Amino acid sequence: MAEPTPTASVPEPRHARVEHRITVPPDVSMVELLGLRDEVLRSIEDGFATVDVHVRGNEVTLAGPAGDVALVTRLVDELVEMAAAGTPLSPEVVQRSVTMLTADSGARPADVLTFNILSTRGRTIRAKTAGQKDYVDAIERSTVTFGIGPAGTGKTYLAMAKAVQALQARRVNRIVLTRPAVEAGERLGFLPGSLSEKIDPYLRPLYDALHDMVDPESIPRLMEAGTIEVAPLAYMRGRTLNDAFIILDEAQNTSVEQMKMFLTRLGFGSKVVVTGDVTQVDLPSATTSGLRVVEKVLAGVEDVEFCRLTSKDVVRHRLVGEIIDAYARWDGA
Repeated sequence: MAEPTPTASVPEPRHARVEHRITVPPDVSMVELLGLRDEVLRSIEDGFATVDVHVRGNEVTLAGPAGDVALVTRLVDELVEMAAAGTPLSPEVVQRSVTMLTADSGARPADVLTFNILSTRGRTIRAKTAGQKDYVDAIERSTVTFGIGPAGTGKTYLAMAKAVQALQARRVNRIVLTRPAVEAGERLGFLPGSLSEKIDPYLRPLYDALHDMVDPESIPRLMEAGTIEVAPLAYMRGRTLNDAFIILDEAQNTSVEQMKMFLTRLGFGSKVVVTGDVTQVDLPSATTSGLRVVEKVLAGVEDVEFCRLTSKDVVRHRLVGEIIDAYARWDGA
């Protein structure tokens, strides 16, 4: 008599109601996992209204549609791993984790959000999105990195963190920060005050990021010694920068000639990061932005990397990302 043919197991339909139990390891604090006044737990419940979440002791029980329960299970597993690594959890971490898990990018929230870039002044600077993590990794492995993307994506801030990290590790001897003073068309003579007073407003964002990462009382001493230099792009002409971490900010406001001039300042033992937003060019209409053409010029050049950040990488107010997307739709209409 013939053996009965085995029946292949049929996966649960996505909307079938299932229950799943997660046991949290004893070395993970449930208070840290659930958040202050259970704010992390409430954030999960608010984001997945179809899933019932029950916590008893160190067990988390999920009940609801199979697809949603599977996603929340992955989310809780990632949060457990982050809590075990000492990463503070918050509703923002939950939101960013869900974005990564649903993006099909392959990025794991625990890999991204526990990656420490710099610990300084009692705080730790980390990437907050998969795009930011890719950007930081590119800076680490390449000599020249371009970070191109909209406002609020951390282009300058993360580059500054990598510069301070390299200085602390003695991989470079100095940090050079520069940006074009373009909003006045480089016609600084028309502005009141001394040359320093005219330039400072254009360099203020670089100073702000620097003050977040270096003891403010030590900055004047470091600048006087030349360990940290903040200067307008025009001051870079004719120089060769060895053993330096060089950041060119607001690079969309460089001309093609200025971009070439800047990139050829690169010396031995140095690293360059160029940041900018090609949708916010302040150059005269007859001037082509050097940032808009440099990727075509340097295509195929080894050790040069281009990273594109998007509205999904914005780490400011939620509306900033939506505003960027709205303008992109308007420009494409």
